[in-house]
Amino acid sequence: MGTTTTLFVIFLLFNIITFCLYWWDKRAARDGHWRVSEARLLQFAFLGGSLGAVAAQRLLRHKTRKEPFRTQLMAILVLHVALVPAALIFGPSLLDMLRAG
Repeated sequence: MGTTTTLFVIFLLFNIITFCLYWWDKRAARDGHWRVSEARLLQFAFLGGSLGAVAAQRLLRHKTRKEPFRTQLMAILVLHVALVPAALIFGPSLLDMLRAG
């Protein structure tokens, strides 16, 4: 498996995990059980699960009216939308520079 494929699989799995974390929190909110903190939900989104977080927010209708959570999640998504193309464009040359020392 190539590097690009490996990174894509890791990205996909992390977004699935993030979606499941939001689902767990939504279920806990309904059942009155232990909740996942907003900071932890945003942390998973920031570390790469922003698409899974936004998908869960929309599909599960979870944290859709909660401010500043909603704005912070959108800011994370915008950051990722900007960083992904930059990583694809400049990533290979940065890796070459790091390998060269």
